[in-house]
Amino acid sequence: MALTGRAALVAALASLPVGLWDPGWTGILAVNAPLAAACACDFALAAPVRRLGLTRSGDTSTRLGDTADVTLTVTNPSRRPLRAQLRDAWPPSTWRPGTETDASRHRLTVPPGERRRVTTRLSPTRRGDRQADRVTIRSYGPLGLFTRQGTHRVPWTVRVLPPFTSRKHLPSKLSRLRELDGRTSVLTRGEGTEFDSLRSYVPGDDTRSIDWRATARQTTVAVRTWRPERDRHILIVLDTGRTSAGRVGDAPRLDAAMDAALLLAALASRAGDRVDLLAYDRRVRALVQGRTAGDVLPSLVTAMATLEPELTETDARGLTATALRSAPRRSLIVLLTTLDAAPVEEGLLPVLPQLTQRHTVLLASVADPHIAGMAKARGTTESVYEAAAAAQSQEERRRTADRLRRYGVTVVDATPEELPPTLADAYLELKATGRL
Repeated sequence: MALTGRAALVAALASLPVGLWDPGWTGILAVNAPLAAACACDFALAAPVRRLGLTRSGDTSTRLGDTADVTLTVTNPSRRPLRAQLRDAWPPSTWRPGTETDASRHRLTVPPGERRRVTTRLSPTRRGDRQADRVTIRSYGPLGLFTRQGTHRVPWTVRVLPPFTSRKHLPSKLSRLRELDGRTSVLTRGEGTEFDSLRSYVPGDDTRSIDWRATARQTTVAVRTWRPERDRHILIVLDTGRTSAGRVGDAPRLDAAMDAALLLAALASRAGDRVDLLAYDRRVRALVQGRTAGDVLPSLVTAMATLEPELTETDARGLTATALRSAPRRSLIVLLTTLDAAPVEEGLLPVLPQLTQRHTVLLASVADPHIAGMAKARGTTESVYEAAAAAQSQEERRRTADRLRRYGVTVVDATPEELPPTLADAYLELKATGRL
């Protein structure tokens, strides 16, 4: 039975005297003319790589945690069939651990003058823009003895967006918002600052909401109902300085702050308020202004996708001045930053009155759940020391929060999972009490 391809080469080499291996391939092929002819023929019949045409199509964006499919179209303009292995290279953060080899390598056969498509499925592990690297193609002859190899640059960018995992809380917060607006059977009486309607008095109503003029015109006591004011301005400020780079669990604090900001933006836009975004450390990293209610969330997600923490101290004076320029009239400024004592006392507190005298300020900070776990630890000497250190850290954050509250700032301090709904509740409370 005749052997072909690599098997023929192995058999031919095995039949040669041992001494002939030393000179290398040149000596081997010199004494085996049929094998040399087969290799030369195999090399000649391998389709050229440089003449191949490559184009891309497919997804240009995906959310972190989802996948993106990018299709590579290979056109073979030569007269020889292309039998090839192809590697579509992307940055390491484009793949989940252990999946790159299977996802980036493809086998394909392209007849002369035709084209074929291969699809690479990306599974990014980080936010931001992921750009395609080189496409390496190895073209085989019919015997598989020799190959032609080359690389092509086929640019493509996939933007990995924040995952917005807090979206699951939006229905319950919208339900609470509808209660505040009086659009459900549950009425909130005597709250808000915008007059809604008149209705009959029922026991338990606040007597201060009785409309005596309307009562005089009818036989029953009339009560005013109120709804929170709409078309308020909200400026969400993301601190992208060094404190936002600290990791809580598997992600930086900045990512948790983004998730909370997205839930707040989605809720506020549904409430009829205008939402802007400012990301700042020592300069403006992102600025989103003047978007309509339907466009604000996509604009924020796109702007946040490429944000990364900067390992520099945040310029609190510059942040304050930029925020004041971005909010020329009374607004709710939501500052997503740290509650660590040093950055707040040395940076934020000296300039905080500039914000609070003109605006309502809400500060939200990401707490580390590991600290809470350490504070409960007992049983060994080491765990007791850890509990004492955790308690000291928690007490410092409480003292810092109390100092901020004395300036009239509403403070939210919660773990990454609890921060988005807690921040949304604080916003709803401000609307319900007429402070927004």
